[in-house]
Amino acid sequence: MTDEVGPGEGAKVPPVASKKAREKNRTLEIGGVKIAPGQSTSVDLPLAAMYTHSNVELTVHVINGRRPGPCLFVCAAIHGDELNGVDIIRRLLDYKQLNQLRGTLLAIPVVNVHGFLNQSRYLPDGRDLNRSFPGSERGSLAGRVASTFVRDILKHCTHGIDLHTGARHRSNLPQIRADLSQEETRNLAMQFGTPVVLDAKLRDGSLRETAADMGIPLLLYEAGEALRFDELCIRAGARGILNVMRELKMLPARKRAPKVHEAVIADDSRWVRAPLSGVMRTRAQLGARVKKGEVLGIIADPLGLNESPVLAPDEAIVIGSTNLPLVHEGEALFHLASFKRQTGQVANELQGFHERFSSQEEEPFFIGWDDSLEN
Repeated sequence: MTDEVGPGEGAKVPPVASKKAREKNRTLEIGGVKIAPGQSTSVDLPLAAMYTHSNVELTVHVINGRRPGPCLFVCAAIHGDELNGVDIIRRLLDYKQLNQLRGTLLAIPVVNVHGFLNQSRYLPDGRDLNRSFPGSERGSLAGRVASTFVRDILKHCTHGIDLHTGARHRSNLPQIRADLSQEETRNLAMQFGTPVVLDAKLRDGSLRETAADMGIPLLLYEAGEALRFDELCIRAGARGILNVMRELKMLPARKRAPKVHEAVIADDSRWVRAPLSGVMRTRAQLGARVKKGEVLGIIADPLGLNESPVLAPDEAIVIGSTNLPLVHEGEALFHLASFKRQTGQVANELQGFHERFSSQEEEPFFIGWDDSLEN
């Protein structure tokens, strides 16, 4: 929709006005609220109330650019204890060049509001929201939240980025997971800027699966640990979203853009599990390059007797690991990604990645920096 008034009583529309109308973005309506081109606002979508009768709302920050372009959603905390994405979105919304946005940005910092309030991965009914899509208006609590998200957010969008962390006591190396069989999704995954990309199968009931069914390319960013802020992961995530937005032509390109670290697609990934219960001393850190047979950790009883090593089955990069020394037999300890002959390249990219996002040179971006000043 546009603000142009159609001709009446035989009046002719000047060619210039017609051209402007074609170049104008559409008016978006979410939850009964209309957001015209050039407007920004927050919309609160009602969810099931708490048992105390306190209202619970899903907040959507909408920036509707003046000019047409893709409609991108960026969401976090589908699992209520995954906090890095909340701060990534806060910093993204502080980015000054969003005033030059083409298309529309929908930012949802907390999807699982009930779990967020309880510092829980799950909803109060014990369900995993990311296994409840597309949901149902008359279903479980999780199904109703999922249905609201699909109806009021997903149906408007052309692209999406879903922000996650590892579970409690588990950390993930910054990585993109996506269905790489789709050419556009694959290209956006490579542009995000993480050194590691996983070709991840769609899971039943996940937001990725529902987005795929609707023809929406979606990237899942995994980084850090639940209930913890990780500055490097937050910086890398915020910068990665901007990289994707520039690739989609939603933001102007930077004339002196820093090098986007070359992503490498993992050939395979697997979890190494505890051979017995006990107390583990970790040897291999997150992001480490390990060789076949290398000791990842040592498990023993509390007195150090009956030690048993945990060995790497192949040459790989550690992309996920437990942070808790107390382990049970069969528990997942180390997530390893293999890259055939490219493991050394990934290790080099990881070193550069850590150096860049650990540097204070990135700090101006997170206080409202307008990088057009570099042009």
